[in-house]
Amino acid sequence: MNNNSPPLDGRDTHRSTTHFEARMKNTEIKKQVAEAITACQEKKAEQINILQLEPGSGAFTDYFLICSGTNPRQIQTISDEVEVRLKRAGVYPNSIEGYKQAEWVLLDYVDFVVHVFSASARKYYDLERLWKSAQKLEAADLLTKPRKRSATRARVKKRA
Repeated sequence: MNNNSPPLDGRDTHRSTTHFEARMKNTEIKKQVAEAITACQEKKAEQINILQLEPGSGAFTDYFLICSGTNPRQIQTISDEVEVRLKRAGVYPNSIEGYKQAEWVLLDYVDFVVHVFSASARKYYDLERLWKSAQKLEAADLLTKPRKRSATRARVKKRA
């Protein structure tokens, strides 16, 4: 049997593995976004919003984390904390834009993007309006655990 042959028992292991990997990846992304949210909260970021972008919307990422700082130094501090926390978790940004100017710092982690704005830049660019079709999430939404089936329910199905 070569590597491209289906298993002898008829299972489609490629599909189930791919689905499982996709779920694991999504869970991992949510954990990373949650870690970035914690970093923003710790450095007193204001108006923290999370947008889950729809796959068919032409979006280039899965999530936007959008927040504001009150001055350039705080904006840099928030972005520094996000970067440090995620680096500790082994996650590095693909790119960082706008750090020196500190009006709009963008940290691109491919699967999610962190936007740290000044109040005036946030009002001007208004990403929440631009991506109004996106689902707005709360930080707690990213940390919810999937419910397990109860053992009695599984036994009832088995008997039937």
